[in-house]
Amino acid sequence: MNKFTAQDEKEIMAFIKDWLKIHGYSQKDLASELNIASSRSSEIIKKIKDLYKRGGIYNIAQKLIKIEQSWLENENHVNNQGENSKGNEPYSQLNIDYKVDIDALVERMEKDHQVRK
Repeated sequence: MNKFTAQDEKEIMAFIKDWLKIHGYSQKDLASELNIASSRSSEIIKKIKDLYKRGGIYNIAQKLIKIEQSWLENENHVNNQGENSKGNEPYSQLNIDYKVDIDALVERMEKDHQVRK
């Protein structure tokens, strides 16, 4: 196995920063997933180097994939809960944003009621 070089370190950190930005997470979130106390770049790179020693770039990739999968599962869980809770909102059957459209709905109901008299 090749030595983890300064160039490797730069490339991995650039990748991680872009990767975090794409997913909307921070270094603190990554540090939490890596089970390290500090979210500083130097601490994250220490953990990355440790992962490299235990199995090379493959081990780093495998760990990052597991983290990404857990984040995606968490997003799907949150999205599904959001969809389920929308079904429980009042007026959801009417397909309106009741916070915005309630006045328009009441006005329309009053007009309909007046026409039928």
